Amino acid sequence: MIESTGVTTVDLEAALLTWIPQQRWFAAKGTPVVSLDIVERVRIGARPDVTAEHLLVDIGLDAPLAQNPQVQRYQVPLGFRSSAPDEVAAWQLPLPGYDVVVYDGMRDPAIISLYGDALAESASFGRIDFETLAEDSVDSGLVGRVLGAEQSNTSVVLGEELLLKLFRRISPGVNPDIELHRALAEAGCDNVAPLRGWIQTEEVGDLSMLGMAQDFVVDSAEGWTAALASVTDLIAGGATDAFAVESFELGKAVARVHADLATELGTSRRPASELVQEITERVEAAALVVPELAECLPAARELIARARSGETTVHRIHGDLHLGQVLRTPLTWLLIDFEGEPSKSLEERRRPDSPLRDVAGMLRSFDYAAHHLLVDGAGPDGAGPDGAGSDGAGLDETVATRWVEQNSAAFCEGYASVTGEDPRATEALLGAYELDKAAYEAVYEARNRPTWLDIPMRAVRRLAPPART
Repeated sequence: MIESTGVTTVDLEAALLTWIPQQRWFAAKGTPVVSLDIVERVRIGARPDVTAEHLLVDIGLDAPLAQNPQVQRYQVPLGFRSSAPDEVAAWQLPLPGYDVVVYDGMRDPAIISLYGDALAESASFGRIDFETLAEDSVDSGLVGRVLGAEQSNTSVVLGEELLLKLFRRISPGVNPDIELHRALAEAGCDNVAPLRGWIQTEEVGDLSMLGMAQDFVVDSAEGWTAALASVTDLIAGGATDAFAVESFELGKAVARVHADLATELGTSRRPASELVQEITERVEAAALVVPELAECLPAARELIARARSGETTVHRIHGDLHLGQVLRTPLTWLLIDFEGEPSKSLEERRRPDSPLRDVAGMLRSFDYAAHHLLVDGAGPDGAGPDGAGSDGAGLDETVATRWVEQNSAAFCEGYASVTGEDPRATEALLGAYELDKAAYEAVYEARNRPTWLDIPMRAVRRLAPPART
């Protein structure tokens, strides 16, 4: 057993300074890093030949930007071994001169299991506390494994029973994913996986959430994968409405989640003019990044302005709903990842909004599922928004559009079967939210996948046709 890792904090800071900016979960890529300070370093546990430490790290950036504050805090679980097994070799920190190998602990099943034991015991290490909802909510001795690709967070599985998600970037305050899962648990909602526990830290009265554990859903399929299978079947000559039954059930699930959030956390009324002003500002800001949006701005302003009158009901919502944020189980649809759009501040993500924002996000996701196969570069090796890819041969614009329309209609009808109100009845505000989301997507694609920019731009031009010259 490694009783003492022997690695100094100063040397760890130097290694992390070069290692963290290369990680996918680092949120300030492209911004120079000027400092790194370890503000918390605690030992989580040890087993033969392996020790786990948990770090909280403050990273200083070159300049304060609107989307990237000058200092960002991250959590870094580390593993220490005398030699690196193959599965962690690619995740090593550059620490020459030491007889110990240091690496990302969430790539090591032994380290993951130590976190599971800490959660089962409701343990505390320094300022890091593991909390559970009930004494028997987490079993000890669960075997760990990493799950899927590295994203802005890291998810691992414990004993094929629990999903443990660590929020890599840390912000003060209650994380919406934990907050909303707790509220939905109180409501007895069947359309989310039950919350079992969480990890938190407190500094000078400020609480920050580090991670959460919930039931791991076996025999489930991601909504994006299921939708893409339908589109692929369509290419092979299947019916355009084959997925519509699933879309109807998905609409019902989203409506039930909205109803439970409204009941548990309350509703309020906001002047539509305030929402419209915020949408207008976001679309105009997007046009500064994506020049193609500028020709659509006159029609966009007119479309958004049509939703200006009256008031609308707002409450807590998912905030970043799309096909990659839902799972189809043998019994029902589940909504996952209630953190909201990662580019927004914690305050913005916790702000009540119209449920039409979530509806619009799902309608845009149907559009992506059908149309991403048509864009340049999205053939056999192309990837969808959540990593899926397939060959678009045999799919044309007319067929893709029909698939989108049928599934969008089925989703709205399923939603209405629960609420009694079809989202399409509020046409102006729903259209404004769709435009808002498409402009957001255009900025993302322009910066990350320029060959995909045509997908959101088709939607923008449909909703806000450019002026003819």
